[in-house]
Amino acid sequence: MLDDLDIAILKKLQENGRTKRSELAELIGLSLPSLSERLKKLEEHGIIEGYYAKLNRHVFGYDIMAFIIVMMDSSKNYEKLAEHVKKTPEILECYAVLGEGSHILKAIVKDTKSLEQLLNKIQSWPGVTRTVTNFILSTIKETTSINL
Repeated sequence: MLDDLDIAILKKLQENGRTKRSELAELIGLSLPSLSERLKKLEEHGIIEGYYAKLNRHVFGYDIMAFIIVMMDSSKNYEKLAEHVKKTPEILECYAVLGEGSHILKAIVKDTKSLEQLLNKIQSWPGVTRTVTNFILSTIKETTSINL
């Protein structure tokens, strides 16, 4: 499915997603049209899911990051939880998990008052019986790059 050129393209884009196509084509050893066609196919096949800028949350006053474990009474409210999560901008990520809880949420808020308000909101959602919150003190590693 993927050849060595595709892997090289993906590695370079993971290193720097802002690499210009002309520069990327030169680094990989392809013509610009050939590179563009490969990128188009990688996007169409869902291998490249998107491009984005990673912002410094502190610049915008989001000083608290937390992982919130959500316990639910049953799976019948799963869809409602998903709807609420999608509408809540403080929640950056949501994972359905096995183990303790049914979901883990990654959230950012500006202060403890905002966190309390977010937790009250989550705890009011249908089926949510309990939450456990873990504050992030510092980040040792955070990446979106995968080993190719």
